[in-house]
Amino acid sequence: MPRPLRVAIVGAGPAGIYAADALLKSAVAAEPGVSIDLFERMPAPFGLIRYGVAPDHPRIKGIVTALHQVLDKPQIRLFGNVDYPRDIDLDELRSFYDAVVFSTGATADRAMGIPGLELDGSYGAADFVSWYDGHPDVPRTWPLDAEKVAVLGVGNVALDVARILAKTAEELLPTEIPPNVHAGLAANKAREIHVFGRRGPAQAKFSPMELRELDHSPTIEVIVNPEDIDYDDGSIATRRANKQADMVAKTLENWAIRDVGTRPHKLFLHFFESPTEILGEDGKVVGLRTERTELDGTGNVKGTGAFTDWDVTSVYRAVGYLSDELPKLPWDVASGTVPDEGGRVIQETGEHLRSTYVTGWIRRGPIGLIGHTKGDANETVANLLDDHAHGRLHTPAAPAPEAVDAFLGERGVRYTTWDGWHRLDAAEKALGEPHGRERVKIVERDGMLDASGA
Repeated sequence: MPRPLRVAIVGAGPAGIYAADALLKSAVAAEPGVSIDLFERMPAPFGLIRYGVAPDHPRIKGIVTALHQVLDKPQIRLFGNVDYPRDIDLDELRSFYDAVVFSTGATADRAMGIPGLELDGSYGAADFVSWYDGHPDVPRTWPLDAEKVAVLGVGNVALDVARILAKTAEELLPTEIPPNVHAGLAANKAREIHVFGRRGPAQAKFSPMELRELDHSPTIEVIVNPEDIDYDDGSIATRRANKQADMVAKTLENWAIRDVGTRPHKLFLHFFESPTEILGEDGKVVGLRTERTELDGTGNVKGTGAFTDWDVTSVYRAVGYLSDELPKLPWDVASGTVPDEGGRVIQETGEHLRSTYVTGWIRRGPIGLIGHTKGDANETVANLLDDHAHGRLHTPAAPAPEAVDAFLGERGVRYTTWDGWHRLDAAEKALGEPHGRERVKIVERDGMLDASGA
């Protein structure tokens, strides 16, 4: 009797779980069946949703409910707190599985080529997001002593960073933020947040709903300069072709023409300002220099030679994430991705690295919303199954599921399971209950492992 198709998925965030779901919905899942093991370096699953989405976005975190339904399936096992390649590498995975899918995402800040990045007070957005989301591998404190702060970038991460900096700790207390984050935000001195984009309103990468949410806080006054509302032929074409871009532009237009209110924290959205240098004295940030830009007719911009120095003492760069290179896989340094064709990993020779696949941000870069990774997963899994149907997958030496448990046990890896996630979930909810909160996130890795019964 043929055995089930054995697949390892490295990364238990949305991309990896969507790939598992696609496998479960395939004809192969019915006969001869699939057996899927998800490996996650964190003790808990859900990746970006747990450690990349702002805590005041419960709507997005609701995606976890759908992901739960996938991980509840008996054909899936979770191995949390297992690091690739430290605890298990590609050759070892090959010995247990017919195919390996990498869905490891992106956690580092993309480089930005301006002077002053090394100054005290210059931060990457990814590090700040990890701090306020209670990531176990970052410091427990964050310096929040700047009264005027700059955020560089006009995407949703920039909005998240600006909003968390502008909100009060009490506004965020009902969320799942851990005690150390609440204490840090309670001491936050920021009163002015300035968000900078080098192009215009039609080119902003905000989601319309995320943008509008900025204005919902009773403590945040969102301010847009009417002079920044400008469009050329390229911008008008973008608005006509893209409903979301048009909605964003309309929201910004409405904010630009209204009177400035009296909410205590001011959040300025600046357009046509290209950051050229972070200014410093004695090794610390004392300002930001930008060059005024103007549209060139195509929706792109050119510099005008007019510079402005902004009085800020902290600068957060939110210009994109970058994935970590994966050992034993080919790597495109420029894009920070694994080269692929339809999800099949492609070597320098142009040949498919047998039985090896990618999906999500490690495949196409950190762009798009969480739901966009579904299409990636479906394409990758379709090609994996095509390779299986045509005998192009290799045959593992030890395909029995218990062989993986034995291997990790011999390595002394303290791993968590799906049942362990349910225990951790219950423990966090129990911490929140006395305070009327849905949960309080456990931050320390050992604390997560203990609560999971690892």
